[in-house]
Amino acid sequence: MKITVMTADEQIISLDVDPHESVENVKALLEVETSVPLQQQQLLYNGKEMKNIEKLSALGVKDEDLVMMISAAASSAPTNNLSFNPDGSAVNPGAFQQHIRSDSNLMAQLFQNDPELAQAVLGNDLNKLQDLLRERHRQKSDLRRQQEEELALLYADPFDVEAQKKIEAAIRQKGIDENWAAALEHNPEAFARVVMLYVDMEVNGFPLKAFVDSGAQSTIISKSCAERCGLLRLMDQRYKGIAQGVGQSEILGRVHVAPIKIGNIFYPCSFTVLDSPKPNMEFLFGLDMLRKHQMTSGTTDRSNIVPTGGSHGDTSLGPDFEVKVAKLVELGFGREAVIQSLKLFDGNEDQAVGFLFGG
Repeated sequence: MKITVMTADEQIISLDVDPHESVENVKALLEVETSVPLQQQQLLYNGKEMKNIEKLSALGVKDEDLVMMISAAASSAPTNNLSFNPDGSAVNPGAFQQHIRSDSNLMAQLFQNDPELAQAVLGNDLNKLQDLLRERHRQKSDLRRQQEEELALLYADPFDVEAQKKIEAAIRQKGIDENWAAALEHNPEAFARVVMLYVDMEVNGFPLKAFVDSGAQSTIISKSCAERCGLLRLMDQRYKGIAQGVGQSEILGRVHVAPIKIGNIFYPCSFTVLDSPKPNMEFLFGLDMLRKHQMTSGTTDRSNIVPTGGSHGDTSLGPDFEVKVAKLVELGFGREAVIQSLKLFDGNEDQAVGFLFGG
């Protein structure tokens, strides 16, 4: 395997060594490369001194890992100290930063393996660099502790109830982690923030923003919104009850029909009146009206709802449309109100009259 050794005089040395090589033999190789006697060398890995008799594999040294080397002469100059504190932070973060910056190959490896740390090395915030070094140290420590626990469980007494519980928990957590990793790879949109769909519309001539929810069974309007739109007088209290869902709310009644306008098109809609629905959702456009009017939510403009069925805004409601308009105007209603009512009920004169008298 290959390890990188960083010396106190800003020298970067790459060594090809066997994982089972002793630290003493690594120092011998470094003596040839640096002319620093083996006895004056001190090697540090993750902030801890490496003893001569220890093996690289036993210390956890892996391919492409970084080892710091200081000599007796360098240790007397604390400003050039490139060792690490027990928490993983650099003793001299400025010197450490300069060492990493000076090696283009090392920077390239760092950008590939840890872009966030590489950016911190190139930046001017030494506190951020220290925080990242501490975080990486904690991550390595946690991983090492987890591996040690897993290894201990492998050799645990099969008749030890507590050990078996830990093994079961470890297996379950491993399944959860694998499931999370698979979802992140194959279904990353599941982790994205869902943006709610609001639509500008008019209810009985009053403008408001409606929340579109195809998962809601009924179209809902709050009591305060119904009152503002002049619809409380049409509320049928025989339909009182309790709305169950995420929590519950009191159903005050039902408005059987009232006009809503989306864009330039009018639709007759029914509403369930709730005492206090969710905050910021005084009008919820539910699946009942979406299906009735064959609507789908627009994919390019979230401020629209696109009707996929027939349009109620078509002015060609039969050759006798003007006759019906004139007849209802004679009853004393305004022409615009008459036209709107007839369009709302597809030209049905009786229903339009009933709605006008109800207004």
